[in-house]
Amino acid sequence: MIPYVVSPRLIGALCLAAGLLLPLAAAAHPHGWIDLRMRLVLDGEGRLQALQQSWRLDPFYSLVLLEELGREAGGGGLDAALDQLGSDMRETLSPQGYFTELTLEDDRLGLGEVNDYTVLERDGRIEFVFLLPLVEPLEMAGETLRYRVFDPTYYIEVVHEAAGDTPLADALVVGGELNCQTRIRAAEPDPERVMAAAMLDVDDEAEPGLGRHFAETGEVTCR
Repeated sequence: MIPYVVSPRLIGALCLAAGLLLPLAAAAHPHGWIDLRMRLVLDGEGRLQALQQSWRLDPFYSLVLLEELGREAGGGGLDAALDQLGSDMRETLSPQGYFTELTLEDDRLGLGEVNDYTVLERDGRIEFVFLLPLVEPLEMAGETLRYRVFDPTYYIEVVHEAAGDTPLADALVVGGELNCQTRIRAAEPDPERVMAAAMLDVDDEAEPGLGRHFAETGEVTCR
């Protein structure tokens, strides 16, 4: 869970925020969300080299984090605190594969470690931008690449940045000169899983992998 990476005092603040954020009728998972933008980075030969991701924490969580980071900021000020937050987020996400699953047709692709990342405040929201490399460059032509980005516990929902129900034009883009078609498919969770998620409150632990069933799927097919 991304917000739980700064300090014990921040944990308490975010637990309080979760309770204030949601009305009594919405005590279920998720308790916050991330707006995702994805850019496929190609090398000079048109092979997929990395996934550049931008995560914008929802306004309420961003507000709580910014207020807490402002109180805890030392001599380096807020910028230094945001840098530390980025380092904490990277360390937390690394063992979990950065919440990212990537497949070509039915084959799972290997992902490397993030070394290029930053955290900034933009329009009152905290944004985590990072470059997630593939273990090996991937030829894109003729096959369909799919990815999902999700919190396995479904405490935090990850959705492509959208206007209403329509993803923004830059929510999924492909760099380079390949002729590619992109699509973002909405999740279609089983009604029983929806009910199970609705029964979870802020203190409950979800079944492993619950978030996968609620994740949008990005698809890219290049000629």
